[in-house]
Amino acid sequence: MENSMFCYQCQEASKGVGCTLKGVCGKNSSTSAAIDLLLFVVRGVSVVADTLRNCGYEVDNSVNIFVTDALFSTITNANFDDESLLNRVKKGFAIREELKQVALKNNIELPGVDEVLWNGGEESFMDKAKSVGVLREKNEDLRSLKELVVYGLKGMAAYCEHAARLGYNDDEVNSFMQSALNLITVNNLGADELVALVMKTGEVGVKVMALLDTANTEKYGNPEITKVNIGVSNKPGILISGHDLHDIEDLLKQTEGTGVDVYTHGEMLPAHYYPAFKKYSHFVGNYGNAWWKQREEFTTFNGPIVFTTNCIVPPLSNASYTERMFTSNSTGYPGCKHITEDKYGHKDYSEVIEIAKRCAAPQQIEEGEIIGGFAHNQVLQLADKVVDAVKSGAIRKFIVMAGCDGRMKSRDYYSEFAKALPQDCVILTAGCAKYRYNKLSLGDINGIPRVLDAGQCNDSYSLAVIAMKLKEAFQLEDINELPISYNIAWYEQKAVIVLLALLYLGVKNIHLGPTLPAFLSPAVVKVLVENFGIAGITTVDEDIKKLA
Repeated sequence: MENSMFCYQCQEASKGVGCTLKGVCGKNSSTSAAIDLLLFVVRGVSVVADTLRNCGYEVDNSVNIFVTDALFSTITNANFDDESLLNRVKKGFAIREELKQVALKNNIELPGVDEVLWNGGEESFMDKAKSVGVLREKNEDLRSLKELVVYGLKGMAAYCEHAARLGYNDDEVNSFMQSALNLITVNNLGADELVALVMKTGEVGVKVMALLDTANTEKYGNPEITKVNIGVSNKPGILISGHDLHDIEDLLKQTEGTGVDVYTHGEMLPAHYYPAFKKYSHFVGNYGNAWWKQREEFTTFNGPIVFTTNCIVPPLSNASYTERMFTSNSTGYPGCKHITEDKYGHKDYSEVIEIAKRCAAPQQIEEGEIIGGFAHNQVLQLADKVVDAVKSGAIRKFIVMAGCDGRMKSRDYYSEFAKALPQDCVILTAGCAKYRYNKLSLGDINGIPRVLDAGQCNDSYSLAVIAMKLKEAFQLEDINELPISYNIAWYEQKAVIVLLALLYLGVKNIHLGPTLPAFLSPAVVKVLVENFGIAGITTVDEDIKKLA
């Protein structure tokens, strides 16, 4: 039977190979086709835009916004709404044609690739999608390297969009994303050239992470050590998920004085660490755990849920909360109200607030507190204490356990690994992987918690800064001489750009799990192993011996 789709961009790729009938994430083959076609359009827009730039013509920022949004909307668990995705396809074709007219008027010759030339009608969209997906590249190794770049660009686009929503843009980042897509589409790049492009993607990834860090901290202050409540109040609440701090700022302002509390879920937890949000007394705490537990936790929450970015798990057909789900930005789900922004970039949450007022208060599922806020500025304030603890032997090893969580049973490994670490080891984390161990009683070392949470996956930059500063403090020449090991969990494409950024920074011997990416061919894995020491995880006992 002919496969109705092919997708292998996330860690849950079926059988470790790829999803061919329906995504394990929950997306249908029609949604997968819409995503393939959208990426086809994005490549076409990028080819024309990059060609114009190379000829000295300025490209309007609306092109950058489109490319960033389109890439972000194709990240795993971001958008399940075919109509929303196909509207982006149509918008992309319109932008491409406008750019082509600029080229025509200025006698600029454009590459004769399908992404630039094809102009079929809407009735032929789904047929076209069948030939423009991942498998269009027949060479497995070249395909692997190309997709590694594309998935890195998707993660880069996510960080770029968050920064842009706070008024921080970088022309180099936008032009690179489009240039990379142009190179992949037009040039017959060999393996060595593609490896170089992978490393360049990591380099620009560091740049965009630094940009987002600057945007977040200049807007909301540097994260600080914070104890976050995981219980509930007796008032109705709104649960906000995802990563976008601009959105939670809007929501907190609009809910103030309404009698409605605000809770974070999943990756939004680190919003509690920012000083700017601490003035809101109705910002109650964090409800629940990582994204994959949302079906049960959204049911017990009782109030409306707002998705600001990816991490949607399609509700079951009998779910009680579907009518209380709202999407925004890159996200979409059939039947859910999508909240758009006004011309100033703000969103109106009045409908969400009115629904919340009619809902029961959240059902308590946990009680207590968790501690976080150990981004680079906070850790550097503790630098003397940390360095002294290392020099005295109180801290023997740092283990970077950043990245993503997921629903596979094999991810229990990370909880067991954290519990098995010797008492003189400290975990550095960012991303929702922390939910595997941030509620464990792991204690502290001389007052330093043994789990230092830097924040969202977006904040993985902090872990790199901390490592570089420790290298300076110990006067080392190579970052790999530090007492730091890397045991990183991954799930989707933001983890890919974090990985590429670490490789660019020269970090070696990274253990990646719970499985290696399906999109890495055996030959590409061999390159990563030989040049960077990339390895998969094994057993807790064996990996403790290697890493701790």
